[in-house]
Amino acid sequence: MELKIISMDNKVVGKKKLPVQFKEVIRPDLIKRTVLALQSYKRQPYGTDPRAGMKASADLSRRRRKYRGSYGYGISRVPRKIMSRRGTRFNWVGAVAPGMVGGRKAHPPKAEKIFALKINKKERRKAIRSALAATVNKQLVVGRGHKAPDNYPIILESKIEDVEKTKELRKILSQIQLVEELKRASKRKVRAGKGKSRGRKYKKKIGPLLVVSKSCKLEKSAANIPGVEIVQVSKLNAELLAPGTVPGRLTLFTESALDKMEKDKLFM
Repeated sequence: MELKIISMDNKVVGKKKLPVQFKEVIRPDLIKRTVLALQSYKRQPYGTDPRAGMKASADLSRRRRKYRGSYGYGISRVPRKIMSRRGTRFNWVGAVAPGMVGGRKAHPPKAEKIFALKINKKERRKAIRSALAATVNKQLVVGRGHKAPDNYPIILESKIEDVEKTKELRKILSQIQLVEELKRASKRKVRAGKGKSRGRKYKKKIGPLLVVSKSCKLEKSAANIPGVEIVQVSKLNAELLAPGTVPGRLTLFTESALDKMEKDKLFM
């Protein structure tokens, strides 16, 4: 597949053939497994105190002829703790057992649980190639909700990697017909439910992804544009190319990024 190379003022300055990585068959099932595996590595272990609900002394005898016991009182054999006593009469309440007030949980979450999902190296690379193929399929990109330019898919000239100012980058993105996409990505929605009070009040849209060849000034200049992400081609993964396990993110590659992908045989 051959794409047009677009300059910063939206003029065609040449054509380039896409690397072999873009010829992969699109596999949504494989992409989904890989993205879920990546997300599982970010999960933070959590769990209760192993001794929660078991700190009370509930050592109460159930044997006959033990004066300090619950035998012969016609009560259930749940663990109990003694609150007070007068002679051989005791005031006690249930404790420790899961059904009791202040008792332990039956099956609490455990901090030692491992959330990480495994995926084979070849499958992971195949999923990235599959997600790359989906980024140049305009039907999938538009179906995902992106406002793609008329001439999409396109390749950006390598000069864009040296853009220093956010204002200048905004102007370039508007010139290559990404105004509607940036407008869509800038909107945020107040989340429904308790998540509002748990550090995630707003839900944001996923915008365009710009893939560069190396660490450059563009990474800093795009930091303040909502929805726009910059990534080095060697650091691409399935989650960046298919957020939320849905393939077809609006992705713009620079010419030098594609050259590096082809030269280093990335994800093969």
